[in-house]
Amino acid sequence: MTDQQPALRLEGIVKTFPGVRALDNVSFAVMPGEVHALMGENGAGKSTSMKVLGGIYQPDEGTIYVGEKPTVMHSPLDAKAKGIVFIHQELSLAEELSVAENIYLGELPKKRFGLVDWDTLYARTDKILEKLKVSFNAKTRVGDLSIANQQMVEIARALTVDAKAVFFDEPTASLTDAEKVVLFEVIADLQKQGVGIVYISHRMEEIFKITDRISVLRDGQYRGTLNTRETNEEEVTQLMIGRKLDLSRSALTHEVGDVALEVRGLSCGDLYRDVDFEVRRGEVLGFYGLVGAGRTEIAETLFGLRDPSAGKILMDGQEVRIHSPADAIARGISLVPEDRKGQGLVLGMNCRDNMTLPQVDDLKAGPFVAEGAEVSIFDQYRDKLDIRTPGWKQTVGNLSGGNQQKIVIGKWLSMHPSVLIVDEPTRGIDVGSKSEIHNLLRELASQGYAVIVISSEMPEVLHVADRIVAMFNGRVMRTFTSEEVTEDNLIQAISGLSGDGQAA
Repeated sequence: MTDQQPALRLEGIVKTFPGVRALDNVSFAVMPGEVHALMGENGAGKSTSMKVLGGIYQPDEGTIYVGEKPTVMHSPLDAKAKGIVFIHQELSLAEELSVAENIYLGELPKKRFGLVDWDTLYARTDKILEKLKVSFNAKTRVGDLSIANQQMVEIARALTVDAKAVFFDEPTASLTDAEKVVLFEVIADLQKQGVGIVYISHRMEEIFKITDRISVLRDGQYRGTLNTRETNEEEVTQLMIGRKLDLSRSALTHEVGDVALEVRGLSCGDLYRDVDFEVRRGEVLGFYGLVGAGRTEIAETLFGLRDPSAGKILMDGQEVRIHSPADAIARGISLVPEDRKGQGLVLGMNCRDNMTLPQVDDLKAGPFVAEGAEVSIFDQYRDKLDIRTPGWKQTVGNLSGGNQQKIVIGKWLSMHPSVLIVDEPTRGIDVGSKSEIHNLLRELASQGYAVIVISSEMPEVLHVADRIVAMFNGRVMRTFTSEEVTEDNLIQAISGLSGDGQAA
């Protein structure tokens, strides 16, 4: 690899915005046929680097090389024409168009007189989709696909060009385990073709599974490159955040109170059935299972987004009926959703308005909202949750993922719930912010909240939960205490196996 020219190289890149030096002399290179991780906390400069390489921003200083040639990227289409392809975390698809039209948007094959050659378009697309082992075809309307399948359409775009380097930005955030396997096979195939892969992810297990080298950015500066096989998670984390991170689980140091919420025989059609559990004030109850196990659907039922087909929900020992989010809020149940950007926030709105949105009617002074009361609530929870923002007027879409999540949590805490449900609390959040969110959830439990955490990450649920409900195919397989749970027995339970390894 050392005798080759890099497929892509940045040399001394500087990019400044008013008051912010987003990139400060950043240099790194990806070699042909290697998977190169680009890591850093939210705000470290990863996204700005991608936008410079993609021609969205022009650098103030420095040079981009494709192979040996100094290159200027004038636009995303220009970057793609030069062999630099991006698979973005945030989907950029036209939902009303077909899969084929999305994949070849701007490059549709033409016949005479400028007419689209539909037969060629569909044939090319189906050939690419066959490599990805997906269940849909070229003519499928993108809006009819799941989020995970839409992500596969984004990935398919990378296979349409003679790529020199492909950037994957959090590509597995919405994929199932089976789809991840296909993605890694696609990446391995691109490697064999000599394509350089830049892999951006906060998921350490993926980084150590598929990458060759790891480059780290911090505060807009290049901090170094490590050989993946010669380093470990602790060293990478310290390079990313500039300090050692305590990844050990803190022991329960406060007293657990009464049962706040209990579920008996809860069912919802084929989504889940005969679910029993309870969560007490002062504890974190974790839910863990494979995609489709029914975890999110249970949370949606508790929050009034789904009606159960059977069973009971009890608050403080009394049966309650919850038919809408308004019912849930009135009963003291709040939900931080899995998709914070799509369901938890209004990205174009400021921080204060996002935080006080559910209680606007309660903050009115006559026909107008009392601005002082709103600002007071924002200031209180900004301090309580350590939300890093210049002030309440900041647009929430400009915040890091960790601070956005804190805004959503603050929004519901300001409603003073008894039960706080948090679905995938750290999805798309860097390792430093993850630690802050974990500590926050533990602290909320110590203050007497009953906290339910739903997570697809085993280290997270092991780290933060006092008890863990393991689910498989819509059923509760087993509930573990933190003292008795191990990785092995947890994996067995979420795979549908009993404690002795037999199918349940």
